[in-house]
Amino acid sequence: MKLNRSAAAGTLESSDIYVQAAPGKGQVEIQLESIVYQQFGPSIVETIRSVAEELGVTDAVISAVDRGALDCTIRARVETALKRAAKEA
Repeated sequence: MKLNRSAAAGTLESSDIYVQAAPGKGQVEIQLESIVYQQFGPSIVETIRSVAEELGVTDAVISAVDRGALDCTIRARVETALKRAAKEA
């Protein structure tokens, strides 16, 4: 999947995650800010990377601001942001 523009999904509400996806520079780069980074940071990054791989994304910058979202919410927000970014304008 090729990203054509920047797109976002989610909110900054408690128990949610705000994800922004944009075309990258030859690789998948993940930036994460989280209130639970100490406990779950690596797991959240792995979930984001997993969704990108499942969708065939190989070139993207994915930024996420987590407010304690569950794994299923993280997956849904990342998928939505990536699919929105892949749409033609």
